[in-house]
Amino acid sequence: MKKLTLLFAILLAVFSCENDDDITPVQDPLVIAEFRPNLSELNLFTGNLGDLNSSSRAFKYELNSQLFTDYAHKQRLIALPENTSMQYDGDGLPIFPDNTVIAKTFYYNNDERDLTLGKTIIETRVLIKINGEWETGDYKWNEDQTEAVLDLNGSTVPVTWIDADGESNSVNYEIPSNTDCFTCHHTYDNATPIGPKLRNMNFEVNGFNQLDEFVNSGHLTGVSSSSEVSSVVNWKNTSESLEDRARSYFDINCAHCHIEGGDCEEESTLRLAFDTSLEDSKIAQRKFSISLRISEYNEGFSMPFIGTTTVHTEGVELLQAYLDTL
Repeated sequence: MKKLTLLFAILLAVFSCENDDDITPVQDPLVIAEFRPNLSELNLFTGNLGDLNSSSRAFKYELNSQLFTDYAHKQRLIALPENTSMQYDGDGLPIFPDNTVIAKTFYYNNDERDLTLGKTIIETRVLIKINGEWETGDYKWNEDQTEAVLDLNGSTVPVTWIDADGESNSVNYEIPSNTDCFTCHHTYDNATPIGPKLRNMNFEVNGFNQLDEFVNSGHLTGVSSSSEVSSVVNWKNTSESLEDRARSYFDINCAHCHIEGGDCEEESTLRLAFDTSLEDSKIAQRKFSISLRISEYNEGFSMPFIGTTTVHTEGVELLQAYLDTL
């Protein structure tokens, strides 16, 4: 009888511990802040790599105005080291801790009218902050969409897709070399991110302000509310002024080169950051040159020099309408 009583007590103790509160949830593996040979080794994604399901160790971010890259779609991720955050440092880039990984994946929906027909993923560009300095790398996806391999040399990938109007489109998509990446991603001699400036992330995503979500989740510290941060506008939003829309387009598509310390600092007097005054930007003085160099694609002459192989029709229409007012 004593043995039965003891057995019953042991079983009772075991079963009393088997509840949801005592089960530690399984977490995704830590993101690897190194340029490994294969993208899968960085642990940025979970499950089938081609599904682009981000790891719980990373979070998505969106930009109010987006860089044009031959009509490609982009998925943007930031992975911060455990127990760290981005630190507020004004309306531009926050201060990222060492071992931050920023990834941007470029893809085309095969048919914009029916997303169930899948997508073609081209590349995943990665920035990693190592010992206080940003380093760049690019992963090229295979045809089976099962893996992407580190490739610093660049290449050209033919892509065809059907747009929302049912028209077939084709581009010879250019994956940049590591040298090309540095051309755009540098200020003076230092590599730097372009997109995730706080002013370009300060807007509503799925009904909630993105910066407030970052603050509430602990991803962003040093600021208590999105109201403390300025914002650019969405250049597609026709309820905003024509000038603000055009200046926002210039800011995300051109300013990384046309600023002090940018690649075009010495070759051009244009200064195209959103917060630069119109007088100091020299847009009015250079409007005819701008119009000429954005209106058609000629390699080595058109603006931007790299990153696109086609004219951005909607962007050119916006900028031309603005230039015509000056």
